[in-house]
Amino acid sequence: MAERLLVMRHGEAGPGSPDAERELTPRGLQQVRRVAQWLSRRDDLACLRLLASPYRRARQSAAVLGESLGVEVETLSIITPDDSPHAVADWLLELPQGRPLMLVSHMPLVGALAGVLVEGREDGGLGFPTAAVAELEADVWAAGCARLARFVTPAELD
Repeated sequence: MAERLLVMRHGEAGPGSPDAERELTPRGLQQVRRVAQWLSRRDDLACLRLLASPYRRARQSAAVLGESLGVEVETLSIITPDDSPHAVADWLLELPQGRPLMLVSHMPLVGALAGVLVEGREDGGLGFPTAAVAELEADVWAAGCARLARFVTPAELD
């Protein structure tokens, strides 16, 4: 049976410095609420494991999702904007199977990770608008072994 991975870019964030402390804007919060509402209506995400980048905007986004889905949010240090999609793919290979997983992170990592897992390369990966979700399926989380099952933006969920 194929494993499921949802990769989400955080909601719209305001400007600021340092980058790790940027917060969601009111629009960004609304985007994430829209996605959370959509996810909460799905029956196929039982036992979802939710992980967020340690950056504030990703943790804020994941907190909204976690509250809506009734799951705890974990922080994963290797999914910041500057991290390697190959390192994340290697981390995914080590996970036990059988539980859907959702990562809340940043561009360019989310696009590059989807590119590595689906196409086997990080250049030309998916472009993610804020709060977009790519849903991937694979029997094994190795480069080029996943299938893009769905790509959703908040605007499509109205």
